[in-house]
Amino acid sequence: MSSLNQGTRGTQVKPRRSSPTLEDVAALSGVSRSTVSRAINGGARVSARTQAAIDAAIGELGFTPNRAARSLATSRADSIALVIPEPDGRVLVDPFFAMTLNGITESLADTEVQLVLLMARKGEKAGQIIRYLRSGHVDGAIVVSHHKADALEIELADAPLPAVFIGRPWHGRQGLVFVDTDNYTGGLLAARHLAGRGYRRIATVTGPADMTAAQDRTEGWRAGLAEAGLVSAGAESGHFTTEGGAAAAARLLDADPGIDAIFAASDLMALGVLTVLRERGLSVPGDVALVGYDNHQLAASSKPGLTTVVNPMVEMARRASEMLLREIEEPGSRLEPAIYPPELVIRQSA
Repeated sequence: MSSLNQGTRGTQVKPRRSSPTLEDVAALSGVSRSTVSRAINGGARVSARTQAAIDAAIGELGFTPNRAARSLATSRADSIALVIPEPDGRVLVDPFFAMTLNGITESLADTEVQLVLLMARKGEKAGQIIRYLRSGHVDGAIVVSHHKADALEIELADAPLPAVFIGRPWHGRQGLVFVDTDNYTGGLLAARHLAGRGYRRIATVTGPADMTAAQDRTEGWRAGLAEAGLVSAGAESGHFTTEGGAAAAARLLDADPGIDAIFAASDLMALGVLTVLRERGLSVPGDVALVGYDNHQLAASSKPGLTTVVNPMVEMARRASEMLLREIEEPGSRLEPAIYPPELVIRQSA
């Protein structure tokens, strides 16, 4: 026996130090294990003094909560979904989606909530996304860039899963919560500005007709023309893309070379319009004035600087996240829609 001990003495393995537990945190902070559990899992509130003691103990011990155990205890996934029913080709190039992600991640920075991105693949039906949302993988959903034919609005209105839309839903069903800008007034401001500057043959490049933002901006623009006693010089859809804006501008100018102003319902489309105007030897705003919508960073850096309507995308996304988290924490909060007033930023293009 003694010879065996001598032979193994040089290869003895030190006992592995176990990770700190809830009991360790409780002992160091001077409270019960259940109090520590409540403080970590967001259940019943604990006093500020107790919370501070627990936080200090967690920091000293290097304790890491078991997310899986927490999820089982609270019946939560600690995740929310950002649902974008658009093909990834558009999502990857449109600054709107990058700014939306920015706003959401900012609001989640001080939480343990993870963000799951759900994008529509080519040929994918909305039902596939709905099944994922209802499977318990996420605690709630933020939906952006939805279309009239999407089943998302109806399905989520009838589902127990909390959801917030960025953009006014088509269906005014009870239970649908949304954040948006006043797109109608935004279109109205654009038309009033152009008419007030003396332009008389004003056309528009619209977004997709099956999106509420595009519809509202077009209706506001028409109302602004009517106020000034003007009629439309033409309207073509540019599908909220640069390529679509260019194609729409070409069609408008082919139909009426006398157009002296264009309202493009997104900055991306306005860049496409600007390209076509240059190709045809038309100066902006000397020959044709141009107004966009969104106030992307690219609007200020374009040549000339783009007059545009502000669409506070980061702030709207941040607000949508805050509303969703509140509904998750306090079910039945009866949240009201949040609608931001538009603002016209005047630059050199009009």
